Amino acid sequence: MNKKNLSERDICSKYISPALQQAGWDMMKQVREEKTFTDGRIIVQGKLHTRGKSKRADYILYYKPNIPIAIIEAKDNKHAIGDGMQQALNYADILQIPFVFSSNGDGFIFHDKTGQSTPMERELTLKEFPTPDTLWEKYLKYKGITDEAPRKLVAQDYYAEDTEKSPRYYQQNAINRTMEALAKGQNRILLVMATGTGKTYTAFHLVWRLWKAKVKQRILFLADRNALLTQTKNGDFAPFGNDIMHIIKNRKIDKAYQIYFALYQGLSGNEDTKNVYKEFSPDFFDLIIIDECHRGSAAEASAWREILNYFSGATQIGLTATPKETKDISNISYFGDPIYTYSLHQGISDGFLAPYKVVRVDTSIDSGWRPTAGLKDKYGHEIEDRIYNLKDYDRSLVIDGRTQLVAKRVTNYLKATDRFAKTIVFCVDIDHANRMRQALINENAEMVLKHKHFVVKITGDDELGKQELDNFTDVEEQCPVIATTSKMLTTGIDTKMVKLIVLDANIGSMTEFKQIIGRGTRLREADGKVYFTIMDFRKATNHFADEDFDGPPVQVYEPKEGESVVPPEVYQSENEAGEVENMTENAPEAATGTALPPDVGIEGDDEPAKPKKYYVNNVEVTIAHERTQYYGANGQLITESLKDYTKKNLTKGYASVDAFRSRWNDAEKKAELIKELAEQGVLLEALREEVGKDLDGFDLLCHVAYDRPPLTRKERANNVRKRDYFGKYEATARKVLESLLEKYEAEGITAIEQGSVLRVQPLNNLGSVMELVEAFGEPEDFDRAMIELKKEIYRTA
Repeated sequence: MNKKNLSERDICSKYISPALQQAGWDMMKQVREEKTFTDGRIIVQGKLHTRGKSKRADYILYYKPNIPIAIIEAKDNKHAIGDGMQQALNYADILQIPFVFSSNGDGFIFHDKTGQSTPMERELTLKEFPTPDTLWEKYLKYKGITDEAPRKLVAQDYYAEDTEKSPRYYQQNAINRTMEALAKGQNRILLVMATGTGKTYTAFHLVWRLWKAKVKQRILFLADRNALLTQTKNGDFAPFGNDIMHIIKNRKIDKAYQIYFALYQGLSGNEDTKNVYKEFSPDFFDLIIIDECHRGSAAEASAWREILNYFSGATQIGLTATPKETKDISNISYFGDPIYTYSLHQGISDGFLAPYKVVRVDTSIDSGWRPTAGLKDKYGHEIEDRIYNLKDYDRSLVIDGRTQLVAKRVTNYLKATDRFAKTIVFCVDIDHANRMRQALINENAEMVLKHKHFVVKITGDDELGKQELDNFTDVEEQCPVIATTSKMLTTGIDTKMVKLIVLDANIGSMTEFKQIIGRGTRLREADGKVYFTIMDFRKATNHFADEDFDGPPVQVYEPKEGESVVPPEVYQSENEAGEVENMTENAPEAATGTALPPDVGIEGDDEPAKPKKYYVNNVEVTIAHERTQYYGANGQLITESLKDYTKKNLTKGYASVDAFRSRWNDAEKKAELIKELAEQGVLLEALREEVGKDLDGFDLLCHVAYDRPPLTRKERANNVRKRDYFGKYEATARKVLESLLEKYEAEGITAIEQGSVLRVQPLNNLGSVMELVEAFGEPEDFDRAMIELKKEIYRTA
């Protein structure tokens, strides 16, 4: 047997796997072959989407399930023994695996990222592959875990009864890094994970392992919304069983349970009698999970701060997608630097989160509007003479025409895409949310007649609206479709099917912006949710260009004169002005939902006080400019034109039109090449919508990137017909090729490459698949004819 003739999989089965077995690795429990650990980025082009390549390791070795310690990249024997090392090191960085191997079947190259081996990278024979215990001991030494109890803790089993679901690689990273930190005595821990990446599922596995190890027996899960408590207890934490779990309600304490779920505001209050957490002794809990830990109060004496101080002896783990870091507010000063961070950008790149496209809409009054002298609003108040702009609209000046324009544009978008696409419209305040609801009802009157809850307002003051929240978030419920809100839906609500996020609020806080974007990032591919759209009327998406949008959290602390340069240990979170929705926001509302005239001031003033808002209904507002931007291959919005973006990316890979033509003609499946180009940032389908739907894909790209005159598919098909290419074929075979050419002309080259092309119209009218293939002779004759047809379509002369 010549080893050089063996495939990569043959090398694995005949050489690498036997070497692992000989070294004592359990092939069923400790070894995963061809392990795919990402799903592949979703690439959006117009209304279409495709998946990029997923990442797959040839071997991942685990000391125990979900505790990976080594990775092997295999190559066939025509490669050198170390040719897979670069790729293996790249995967090892992502998976946080310290021991890296490459093999071609002759032996192994071993790279020790812990620095314990000298030299760091060396060659091993097949018989010298390390045993599981050898690598585990090196791993523990590298982590600084030497005592017996910590060693047992980091090796504690995961929950394993759910065979259909196991933690993704980044969840494993978060859980294992936290267990290691706890094993070394760290009691304040921060995990940063993008919205939709399974923070509570990660918390469940953490709590399960700690509880099973009998290290943490009384656990408090703190949140700030009732929906989160029920969702967590009945969902991810369900394997614990109801006998040991309890949701604290109505300030009634029962100490008979082991795992408690509570709202921080349900445990504390302004009056000492409401601070029911004090009914527990300070050492009652040994673990506290703080969900959405960026929220809560920024004050030193806040409810969360009081509770956490009271149970200061407990291990405290903060979970958030957006750690709050400003000069006044810091999660990091309390918890320390994040143990692990999994960002929105990484989640989208891995294909676990939905990407987005942005529709930026500018109106005719965005740059400013100034009232004419003495102009009064519709309630008779003279409008202050100054220039009003986006920061003022709906906060101090209401222009009905603008509200109606936004409602109309949102409705038109839904009509053009999916009328029942779940939509959240973020407004300036409750008054604005109410007026927007009314405008959207008027624009969607025919749908509201059929579905009374087609449009709802979900705000903190509206009990009827809040009752519709469960229906809005339920994947199975069709209505409500559109929800207007101010702050209530910014965070902590699992809105799985939201496909459209409308920004008609001024969003100054990066934390709030990230949370709002997170309402759309959940992926539901089976239900048709693969991406979402952000429609921006306030230029809020400029935050995407901010380097802090998806960067690591950095603590900001500015000590005053005489203060220590060391940041104070203050648990801080979201409490900026206007960030907590309540009943005192601006104009009061009538029972009918129609805004009443605003409060004009305090009775008895010598001069009339200015109203909180002016309401103007006679200003014409139009759309001045609209542009759609896509999520690029580098994780940033494409801000240049699609034409320029395509030209830059295509010419980067193919310097000349001849080089690109050669690659196009050599591609056996054009669909695979188009997918490959999409991963490199060449968005053919999106470009087609902008430049020309009837152009052949090859011509479209050559026209944009190399300034070549394009041909339509019809022109290319006619060129083939003029050359009488089909004359050499018999009647049935000729009809098959003529029908394929017609299909190309109507639908494009990828339509005739599909394996089922002979089973669909118009081909299926000519005979069965077998009959059509036999018209050419043997199957390989049909394949050869298909290759020749595609070459004929793209002939230059």
